[in-house]
Amino acid sequence: MSAMRGLTVFIADIRKCRVRELEEKRINKEMANIRSKFKEGNLNGYQKKKYVCKLLYMYILGWEIDFGHLEAVNLISSQKYSEKQIGYLAVTLLFHENSDLVRLVVNSTKKDLDDMNEINNCLALHAIANIGGREMAESLAVDVHRLLISPTSKSFVKKKAALTLLRLFRKHPDVIPVTDWAERIISLMDDYDLGVALSVTTLVLALAQSFPVEYSGCYERAVNRLKRILVERDYSLDYIYYKVPTPWLQVKCLRLLQYYPPPDDAKLRSDISELLQIIITNSQDSPKNVQHSNAQNAVLFEAINLAIHLDSNSSICAQAAALLGRFISSKETNVRYLGLETMAHLAACVDSLEPIKRHQETILLSLRDKDISVRRRGLDLLYSMCDTSNAKIVVSELLRYLQVADYAMREEMVLKIAILAEKFASTYSWYVDIILQLISTAGEQVGEEVWFRVVQIVTNNEELQEYAAKTVLNYLGSPQYNETMVKVGGYILGEFGHLIANIAGCSPIEQFNAVHAKFNLCSLQTRALLLTTYVKFVNLFPEIKGQILPVLNQYRYVLDAELQQRACEYFSISTMPSDDMLQTVCEEMPPFPERESTLLLKLNQKQGDTEDKRVWVIGGREANMERQDSLKRMVSVRSSSADNFQTAAGTASPAVPAATMPTRSNTMPLTTVSQLSDEPDLLNFNDLSLDNTSKPKQIANINTNTPLALGYELGYQLLQYNAEGVLYEDSQMQASIKSEYHGSQGRLALYLTNKTQYIMSDINVMITPADGLETNLAPLEGNSFLSAGAQLQRLITVECNDVFINSPEVFIAYTVGPETQVLHLKLPIVLTKFQEPITTMDGTNFFKRWNQIGGPPRENQVIFKSEIPIQLSTAASLLQGFGIGLLTGVDPNPNNFVGAGIVDSGKQGGKIGILLRLEPNLEQNMYRLTIRTPTEGASTVIREILERPLTNGA
Repeated sequence: MSAMRGLTVFIADIRKCRVRELEEKRINKEMANIRSKFKEGNLNGYQKKKYVCKLLYMYILGWEIDFGHLEAVNLISSQKYSEKQIGYLAVTLLFHENSDLVRLVVNSTKKDLDDMNEINNCLALHAIANIGGREMAESLAVDVHRLLISPTSKSFVKKKAALTLLRLFRKHPDVIPVTDWAERIISLMDDYDLGVALSVTTLVLALAQSFPVEYSGCYERAVNRLKRILVERDYSLDYIYYKVPTPWLQVKCLRLLQYYPPPDDAKLRSDISELLQIIITNSQDSPKNVQHSNAQNAVLFEAINLAIHLDSNSSICAQAAALLGRFISSKETNVRYLGLETMAHLAACVDSLEPIKRHQETILLSLRDKDISVRRRGLDLLYSMCDTSNAKIVVSELLRYLQVADYAMREEMVLKIAILAEKFASTYSWYVDIILQLISTAGEQVGEEVWFRVVQIVTNNEELQEYAAKTVLNYLGSPQYNETMVKVGGYILGEFGHLIANIAGCSPIEQFNAVHAKFNLCSLQTRALLLTTYVKFVNLFPEIKGQILPVLNQYRYVLDAELQQRACEYFSISTMPSDDMLQTVCEEMPPFPERESTLLLKLNQKQGDTEDKRVWVIGGREANMERQDSLKRMVSVRSSSADNFQTAAGTASPAVPAATMPTRSNTMPLTTVSQLSDEPDLLNFNDLSLDNTSKPKQIANINTNTPLALGYELGYQLLQYNAEGVLYEDSQMQASIKSEYHGSQGRLALYLTNKTQYIMSDINVMITPADGLETNLAPLEGNSFLSAGAQLQRLITVECNDVFINSPEVFIAYTVGPETQVLHLKLPIVLTKFQEPITTMDGTNFFKRWNQIGGPPRENQVIFKSEIPIQLSTAASLLQGFGIGLLTGVDPNPNNFVGAGIVDSGKQGGKIGILLRLEPNLEQNMYRLTIRTPTEGASTVIREILERPLTNGA
């Protein structure tokens, strides 16, 4: 770099610029010079390197670089290290994984991977790991694996190869056959070089979480590696970090063992116990400095987690409980954090909570720690250690702290307090008092799940109804405003207000006044609920009908459609000559069916991990017992298909890896799901086959009379113009789609995710045919069950044979517990999925073809009103999502859209040209959509597809 004088001068000139205008002027001058040099050609390697370095410096400063990419690619092929290095640096900075230019780099990168020069190998590995695109994964993963397992590869090349393979697996797990490589990868955990062993163990740690049976051979090797480090002291002096031998490798091995159930081999159990005891004994040494303490504690806490995982009631865990009591009162924030988290793990698994309860005062004080991370861990620990003996103390303390808690913690605290109050309530009155106090204190942080659950419990328990009605009326009588309390009060008084009508201060008119005093302060949704309360008051208390009817009459003329409709209907029912209709409509609500608390489901969604999977859940022993049983059942079932589950290396049988699809929580908008995925493509179309001979038999036990699932329309409509996203989601199952289309053929991956805490078995999928489409569901590879939080993939290939109207439908049957459920959905396959956009047509050609097609029946035109204010950018993105290529400069009105595309409707329909004009009227908020196609009927189909999303703005 120092030899490139021109680069040095250029950087100095940029640094001398005092204002942005001077910098921009100097940048533009240099860019013009570099462009002219590149156009002239005949540049030697040094000159290319110098100019590419200048471009990189400008790019790092934030300037957009739209040229010089090919010169950077050419530098990669250079035989000089300095030029090749700059080439790879430019590629990793300027290219992203979806760049069309990545394929130009693949051949040069593959050549460097095959080179005998280790430096070239490393440069190529760096580029692959930094770019990490699907094309690189498909083309180069095998070469990276070869470098990893090659006996001739240097240690530093193996380390980089292992971490590169880990990067590719995390980005694109579906294209890397890691199960076929299990035995060779596991064997490298025994490598003499501790750096290689650490890198490979990091890779195995990620692979074992997705393929525990295939990588089960890692268990014994991890134990043996720990023995060599701790017992035999077989390690290089270079890997001693402040008197702790290779703490990173120890931590990885200890964590890896937690992804498997305790071993049946007595010798293996004895070895692990000895190792854990050595680690705990070593921790008694007082640390010399902060670095020594950090390394020592990292190993110790992971060892304690493993001890809890193996046997939470062992003597080692008893020693650990005493150590943790000391750690949670440490002066160091990190130590307190780790101590509280590990103690929460112990509390979630141990039979007796008495050793933990001894430190209850210290744990309660952690809620007021200066660090919010420590406060969060203290909350988790209190939630896990709560039982019938200390529930009142813990819940009261949490309620007291809720008043001053950070807003970032309040929603989670509300959920946990509500769950604990319900779980450990000794009397009905205590439960009602706690929940209403919670709602009064937390206000906006109380989610709908909380007050829904309160209503369910009050409705299902007669002993609770009178006390709940009286208590909630007292809260409504206070001058403070809390909308959630108004909702609870409106529902409970509407249902059970008659139980307290004869008590002093609780007369019907006093109940109505208490509720109606808050009416005008509430949102429209809450007002709609209160109107229902009022009509129930009319039924329960005819004596106050005269005060209620004016309110209903007033709201018959409001602008909000929901309020207006309710008010009109309720007023009409209340003023009928007979009360029969009123009494029928206002009958008492029946008890709710017993089901799992939605609060637990909501809380579990908030415990999602972005790194390694958790081996325990925050909560009591019951929640973790289910998780442990689920793990054991999963391993036992999968091991039977793998011939036998053993811990020795080399026993795992290869299996086809399943692709993963990101999931989303119920609170996340569906339109953001695609942002969670970095995988642009699903499969390579070079192997797109539609062989009907492999079509599985349709499942006979699926009830095809099942109606379409409620709410399926949202995902179905959004996926008509998106390649991936969530098709449908409820409390048990999430169905996601990733798709790819080429010509008249397409391929979809249907991902089914188990959202329950139980095993989901007997999963069957059936697709009903649609006229004009040929669909093929690939056979299931693997087991037809899903453990809690797991995901299953089914591949579907489709071929368009003619213009079609209806989308194919899919039936998904599964069993959770004793019940079998059937989910009936529509697949988002519409005619425009087989459309390619055209963007190169000019105005002359467009209008020539437009006039050739002519009017009806080859033209379909419709004028419709948009339900939301028209946004031109939204309309443009919608049209492009449907495969319409937008043509610029064709229509003189800049607000109008003119587009074209070609639909490949297969063997019978052939290729159909599509011409489109969309004319928005921004003043009247209306569209005029005109579509012309040479084929009769195609214009109507496409118009119907486009009209709905344009109407509601997607």
